[in-house]
Amino acid sequence: MVGIETFSALDVRIGRIIAVEDHEGARKPMYKLTVDLGQEIGTRTIVAGIRQHYQKGELMNKKIACIVNLDPKNIAGIESQGMLLAAGEEDAVALLVPDREMPEGSRIH
Repeated sequence: MVGIETFSALDVRIGRIIAVEDHEGARKPMYKLTVDLGQEIGTRTIVAGIRQHYQKGELMNKKIACIVNLDPKNIAGIESQGMLLAAGEEDAVALLVPDREMPEGSRIH
């Protein structure tokens, strides 16, 4: 079990994908995403292994849930500065998205 203190340590925000590129250097099919997380945080690069589940056009301007306070991680030569949230397994993945319009940077509680 995880206590509320542990959960509260995560900073989860709504972001809008503003650029999508193939990450050719990765071993698995990945995208390099540029995500607008609002005025307080700005834009971040997030590397995500969702290329086999989403076309670039499906992702452009999509609002997604992101963890923004993880330590950066180098993924095949690109620094990933957060993590998007998704459900599913390797054969079916769905991004977690807000069910109504929310501004970039909105906190998820």
